Amino acid sequence: MTIRVAVGGDQPLFLEVLARTLDTADDLDVVAVAHDYETVLPTVERTRPSVLLLGETTLGGEPLCLASAVRTTQPACGIALMVGSVTPSVVDRAVAAGALGIVPKTARFSQLVTTVRGVAGGCLTVHPALFQSTRATPSSLSVREVDVLRLTGGGATVKEIAAQLYLASGTVRNLTSSAMKKLGGRNRFDAARIAGEQGWL
Repeated sequence: MTIRVAVGGDQPLFLEVLARTLDTADDLDVVAVAHDYETVLPTVERTRPSVLLLGETTLGGEPLCLASAVRTTQPACGIALMVGSVTPSVVDRAVAAGALGIVPKTARFSQLVTTVRGVAGGCLTVHPALFQSTRATPSSLSVREVDVLRLTGGGATVKEIAAQLYLASGTVRNLTSSAMKKLGGRNRFDAARIAGEQGWL
């Protein structure tokens, strides 16, 4: 079965090379190339691909908004993102926007093809390099870090957390900073969200 692929982004030369290379895979058929963000959604609506591959240097707001829009208007189209940044928060944001495939630009071509195939099959397909060894596991968070994150998730301020746990405010900040590094959170609330989604709180 041939997988219909559309390629989009904001780097025309890169997109053209990517499209021609993908077309060499036996089961992939690149049906369209959208050379800028404005034409991605109309292109997907017109050509109805199985997979939309967005080739990006950075994962900013625009590609994420596009991914959400495509998932809303064309739910049968799976979305794969090529990203330059390889952090756990990138994976979280991309999946939240509706992407099923995330692959770094440092990956080999075979991994990109595997990702596209996985997305076409409706599977979450993430390159192993995106799962950093520093990402937290339940055992890597201390009891105090879990306590601080739980209270943070409930909306407590640093001062309130310190009073409730009988700690100094500076200690709470240190525990928060440590948990953020382990979880890859952008701030203390993002770290609490990640821990909560993992069921660690």
